[in-house]
Amino acid sequence: MLTPDFLFSVANPVALLGWALLVLAPRWRGTRAVVLSGALPLLLAVAYTALIGYQTVVHPAAEGGFGSLAQVAALFRQPWALLAGWVHYLCFDMWTGAWETRDAQLRGVPHWLLVPCLLLTFMFGPVGLLLYFGVRQRYPAPPAGA
Repeated sequence: MLTPDFLFSVANPVALLGWALLVLAPRWRGTRAVVLSGALPLLLAVAYTALIGYQTVVHPAAEGGFGSLAQVAALFRQPWALLAGWVHYLCFDMWTGAWETRDAQLRGVPHWLLVPCLLLTFMFGPVGLLLYFGVRQRYPAPPAGA
């Protein structure tokens, strides 16, 4: 039977594989096909859509909502909603890491400068994105058509 715990144990290694590819093999054909193409983040988006739909219809959180912090806390006490929220993070952080990698490759950012940004994006989302925006300022985008 599919439980939130089981699905969590599947989602995490899938995301970790994507992050490992971004950090260890950013120019490999497999990384381009699986992560940089958007395929893995979109797979996580499909999983999120299914989870949030299932949670909303089958396991609604009675006092849950987005109108107050107490309502958000009530929502995330429901394991299916918590799992959906986690997959939401996995999806958007992976999308952001893939974008950072594509942008860094376009701009010629050395990979060793990108790796800390990716690790921070993986662990702390916006902190890694903020660091990457600082790094990319030193590497202007090439002119269009160049």
